[in-house]
Amino acid sequence: MKPAHYWHCFVGIQTREWLRFWQQRTRFASALVRPLLWLVVFAAGFRAVLGISIIPPYETYITYETYIAPGLCGMIILFNSMQGALSMVYDRELGSMRVLLMSPLPRPFLLVTKLLAMGVVSVGQVYVFLLLALLVDVEPPLWGYLAVLPALVLASLMLGALGLLIATWIKQLENFAGVMNFVIFPMFFMSSALYPLWRMNEASPWLYWICQFNPFTHAVEAIRFSLYLEWNSQAWGVTIGVTAALVMLATAGFRPQRTKILGARQA
Repeated sequence: MKPAHYWHCFVGIQTREWLRFWQQRTRFASALVRPLLWLVVFAAGFRAVLGISIIPPYETYITYETYIAPGLCGMIILFNSMQGALSMVYDRELGSMRVLLMSPLPRPFLLVTKLLAMGVVSVGQVYVFLLLALLVDVEPPLWGYLAVLPALVLASLMLGALGLLIATWIKQLENFAGVMNFVIFPMFFMSSALYPLWRMNEASPWLYWICQFNPFTHAVEAIRFSLYLEWNSQAWGVTIGVTAALVMLATAGFRPQRTKILGARQA
């Protein structure tokens, strides 16, 4: 296979994902409702409790809305990645993935390209959220919008691979939503998305260490530091390492015959 074949496949998968997204515009709106409610309602209620603080990467006092905005960017990617992973497995059984996997191109390339395509859609939603966040005075540096792009793509790839890994090992996809509740909410709440880690350490040292071992924490910190033009080597190192491991496990475990859909089984 020549590089032109890989590029043609990459562009085709990206184009299809954007066309699919354009036909499901209500999904785009619903994905923004959740983080906007957290930013406007939740942050207003907790502003007086948590107050403001000076912690890296911030160089001055910040509002609580400013602090949680990068965490809510991670929330958008987290929920979209899990939904995208489920759609990949359904497509594998009933739709386009079955045709795509017949391609002579390597399966890992096809799956990673698909994950990247879904991640690009999530990144677009994140940027719309950041623009709306300007209405509540969340104003990162202008160059931060560009600097945060690699962190967003990396986080989407990591979380998409995690969702795909879980989905491919669930024999009945009807149980996928229930299993995701045991993954999404602990990952989100046991992270630095909503509270600084030093506050976690003050409240409970064991909870602090759980947050430290949570890869979503490091993905959020990579987004947070990049958005404010700072570098966090630990966050990037952990996120890259976990992403590489999850991608290898997910692509190796992706088997067309493993997962069963209830309707197809009854038929």
